[in-house]
Amino acid sequence: MGRATLRPMHCPACDGADTRVIDSRAADGGAAVRRRRRCESCEYRFTTYERSVPAAQVRKRSGALQAFDPEKVRAGLESALADRPVAPDTVERLVARTEALFETMPAVTTEDIGRVVLEGLREVDEVAYLRFASVYKDFQGASDFEREMAAMEESAD
Repeated sequence: MGRATLRPMHCPACDGADTRVIDSRAADGGAAVRRRRRCESCEYRFTTYERSVPAAQVRKRSGALQAFDPEKVRAGLESALADRPVAPDTVERLVARTEALFETMPAVTTEDIGRVVLEGLREVDEVAYLRFASVYKDFQGASDFEREMAAMEESAD
């Protein structure tokens, strides 16, 4: 991978690209760097914070690594939950639950993500669970639905 291209920090007052750091110090217990800056054009002073953002990685079934995209999880959940009687914050809660995987594991598989989403949907709505499972587990016919419903009933006992 190539190096990131450095772009100048623009002044929020005049949009000038000529700003200078006049003070730097640790912030948030060392998790961030606080920088005081001054615009060389208009002399406006402002503060920026620099934080590390871990690049969560997903190992696809093909073996390729890809950056985690919560929008993909959100889209799958919205499809599964379409027209279902669930609380409005359900999708966001389940996306956050899926993102929490990366707090303990810097790289996860699509199977890990699918499993967490299925567990969450099973708790929320059985129909949405079956919709998601039919795509995730690549159902080929009615017997796949019957098998999954039997497994659901078995684990509910």
